[in-house]
Amino acid sequence: MPKTPDTRKKAKDDVSAAALASETARMARPTPLRVLLVEDDDATANVISHYFTEQGVPVVHAVDGPSALTALHERTIDLVVLDVVLPGPDGLEVCRDIRQYSDIPIILLSARATESDRLLGFEAGADDYVAKPFSTRELFWRVVALVRRTRGQVGPLRRSIVVEDVVLEPGALRAMRDGRDLGLTSYEFNILYALAERRGRVCTREALIEAAGGTADGAFERSIDVHVSRVRQKLGDDARQPAILKTVRGAGYLFARPVDEE
Repeated sequence: MPKTPDTRKKAKDDVSAAALASETARMARPTPLRVLLVEDDDATANVISHYFTEQGVPVVHAVDGPSALTALHERTIDLVVLDVVLPGPDGLEVCRDIRQYSDIPIILLSARATESDRLLGFEAGADDYVAKPFSTRELFWRVVALVRRTRGQVGPLRRSIVVEDVVLEPGALRAMRDGRDLGLTSYEFNILYALAERRGRVCTREALIEAAGGTADGAFERSIDVHVSRVRQKLGDDARQPAILKTVRGAGYLFARPVDEE
């Protein structure tokens, strides 16, 4: 049966749309990008590795914590996708080990999806937490988005901020106090930067989630509390009577330093 003009037009439109989507994805994806996948289930690992490879993102696969740490020392890795349930040290312990020496972005995978489980993941140093079962496509774009934020490729150019003894350098994702590097992760840096940029004004948890690059389903409010607590600790701010990052009950957080200081 011959194609009608309408059929040919629809087919042409479909091809154009597909080409545009492909080009948009290519432009949006940061390159080069290599992911370390720490997953002991072969079926899950194969699905993730196959999809990522098809998108032009190579995957280094490790089946447990020791082999993951070895891969991080021997290879150039941009992000870690880390399963919580692993043989030997579990994913939370591996995450803590990585955080001892690296601020590389980490996404945790787990079938444990309660709020307390997620909070444990954030407390261990994770930047994101994805509950199983999940969409491989969504996981891929979470990876891309997190790496882009880490590399400073999202949003307008941000200026350095100096407030008394606190210095924030967004180009290097570096925060210092009294000349001491605080060793913040990219997620923690974005939270502190958002608060410092709005100093003197209350910043809601929702605004911090957005500023830090959280996602709607995974970035529940209490996760921000955990991250702010870690930033306070690294700043040396007293958790009971904080002088820099103050909690405004029922509203959010406040960077309590003079507004006119630059």
